[in-house]
Amino acid sequence: MAATVLNEAQLEMLRMMSVVKSPEVLADLKQAVSDFFARKARQEIDSLWESGELTEEKTELFRHLHERTPYRQ
Repeated sequence: MAATVLNEAQLEMLRMMSVVKSPEVLADLKQAVSDFFARKARQEIDSLWESGELTEEKTELFRHLHERTPYRQ
């Protein structure tokens, strides 16, 4: 079995998990992590919008985008 090498972020998350003693604390931690990534995504979208890389026309194209995984038959 191959060994898994964890990066610093993964190790830090494991250290934080040592204080989780109840399902409520786990739910709070999961919500905090979710909020963090949602905020980062929003900041990136705002940055793309301000730079002109993302426009109303481009967002409209997403509404009609149908990418599917090809499956072998």
